[in-house]
Amino acid sequence: MKNFYFVLITALSLVPILQSQNNNTEPIYDYLVWQDEFEENGLPNFEKWHHQTLLPNGNSWYNGEIQHYTNRIENTNIENGVLNITAIKEAYTDQGVTKQYTSARLNSKFAFTYGRVEVRAKLPTGIGTWPALWTLGKNIIEPGAYWDLEGFGTQYWPACGEIDIMEHWGANQNFVQSAIHTPSSYGGTINHGGQFIQTASSDFHIYTLEWFPDKMVFSVDDVVHYQYEPEIFNSDTWPFNQEQYILLNFAILPSIDPNFTSDSLEIDYVRVYQEAPLSSNDEQKNPQIYLTPNPIASSATFEIMNDDVGGILSIFSIQGEFIEEFSILSSKSTIDFSSYVKGIYIANYIHDNKNQVIKLVKK
Repeated sequence: MKNFYFVLITALSLVPILQSQNNNTEPIYDYLVWQDEFEENGLPNFEKWHHQTLLPNGNSWYNGEIQHYTNRIENTNIENGVLNITAIKEAYTDQGVTKQYTSARLNSKFAFTYGRVEVRAKLPTGIGTWPALWTLGKNIIEPGAYWDLEGFGTQYWPACGEIDIMEHWGANQNFVQSAIHTPSSYGGTINHGGQFIQTASSDFHIYTLEWFPDKMVFSVDDVVHYQYEPEIFNSDTWPFNQEQYILLNFAILPSIDPNFTSDSLEIDYVRVYQEAPLSSNDEQKNPQIYLTPNPIASSATFEIMNDDVGGILSIFSIQGEFIEEFSILSSKSTIDFSSYVKGIYIANYIHDNKNQVIKLVKK
């Protein structure tokens, strides 16, 4: 009984701290796990990037795009610390098909789940130009895509999930948009938002995605313009609990200005941050528990890390009233919160005399 009251007092003593934070269960993505600073002149680093050139249907690309994507240095080259993805008006024959424009589409050979992606870029101009910084599920089935060639393809688009960090259409100069494509909304998706950047094509700006277990936040130079946080979490609305990889491309649309000859999507760097790894001392101190989603609509899954399965999870109201407890017998346990009223709760997990406290938000 003494230990019970100690845990309860400990949990309640943390409430002011928890309330002062913006959803304290959100991880902090400040540990650099992957990057390309494009420091060596020439073609992109083969160990980091794959040129996707195969026409997916043998004749053309998706979305009515009219270019060939190539692996030539004319279309992708690094110079003075900047990657240039260059679209060119030129007759070019590949795979038995002749097209009047060339460009490039890069797949990262790095895939990840959750984190912050930063791309510092300057955008091309011209009606019919369409540069994009985005991600796709590593499990996509798509001819010529790097991870499909590696044998990871199990899902067709949009079941794999697509995250558009930045898209820019030359017909709407200086408006940059972010979007989410899932089985619940894709193509002309309703899940999008954007902002005007007056110097999108004359200056470099930092385009950012923050991918949390329960939401995504999009910004330019730290100014947020869209947040995706579905009310219902399932495979139709949230296929984003598996790895995604980064794509950089510059497409040409049929509406291309006839006077267009050449322009480039210029990228200064691509960086991916995740949570910093715990030290061995930290790992021994407390169990590591994660909750998805949080805020909670009806149910949530507790994931127990570091072999700390077998403990007791106790739920308290924000006032400290004990509500119920659960024996956690597996690394992932789904708990029904549908009967809980909206508000803030405290969850305390105890295993081998170690405990971890997190805040729950029922919406």
